[in-house]
Amino acid sequence: MAGSPGEASFERGAVLARGPGEAEPPWVRDPRARRHEWRRLFAEVLGTFLLVVVAAGGPVVDAVSHGRVPLDAQVVAPGLMVMATIYFMGMVSGAHLNPAVTLSFAARGNFPWSRVPGYVVAQLTGAMAAALLLRALFGTAGHLGATLPGPGISSGTALVVEMLLTLGLVSVILGTASGARNVGANAAIAVGGYIALAGLWAAPVSGASMNPARSFGPALLSGDWSSWWAYVAGPVLGGLMAVGVAWVLRGPPSPAANVAAQGEAPDADGPGARDPRRGG
Repeated sequence: MAGSPGEASFERGAVLARGPGEAEPPWVRDPRARRHEWRRLFAEVLGTFLLVVVAAGGPVVDAVSHGRVPLDAQVVAPGLMVMATIYFMGMVSGAHLNPAVTLSFAARGNFPWSRVPGYVVAQLTGAMAAALLLRALFGTAGHLGATLPGPGISSGTALVVEMLLTLGLVSVILGTASGARNVGANAAIAVGGYIALAGLWAAPVSGASMNPARSFGPALLSGDWSSWWAYVAGPVLGGLMAVGVAWVLRGPPSPAANVAAQGEAPDADGPGARDPRRGG
């Protein structure tokens, strides 16, 4: 409803996201926005840490417990974690949790390129911390949950599968971000549900990573880099393809998606603040 507190919050976020006639991102000059960037980066570290602890921890605990964590539980758990993470920190950072999502938001025009390196470093840091914790607790059991092609599956096949899966994931993310006024935080269910669905059919083929950070942490701590390139190239290419699909389906990006991608940390606790977004 026009004039409501939520609408005012939305419009304020849209102005912060992209001022009319501005040559450089407002985030570079706006002291309030810069002052809260550390909160967003911390949120990305924490969120990615939690995601990788669950996603890589499933195979690790399965190995330690001699098969007590079945495959369906291993692939549903990360989806539930992403859903929960979007709800509790989506308003702060946008809950990207994934370099492919950050790059896709930037390519779509929803996220300033100047902030991409910080987000990617934060995500990789969270993934490394999670893998380090798993190694300290369980050694190298289950290859530390590394994402590897299944038996008889080539790295090239894994790349194509990861590209296809990420095309779907980022399409869901960009679509629910653009429809934030109608979908709101319930988009967390769509994103988490898609991650679980993708894992249910594709985990035996590629591990259903869809996330270079999720694959990076276990690869670094386990020392197995044999197919990691597929888990970088596949998600990045799939995400960029999803950006093209978004242009075909919806045209230019909406201000709602800008707010969803960038977060609203400066006013997160202010009167009328709400989360007009989805996750990542």
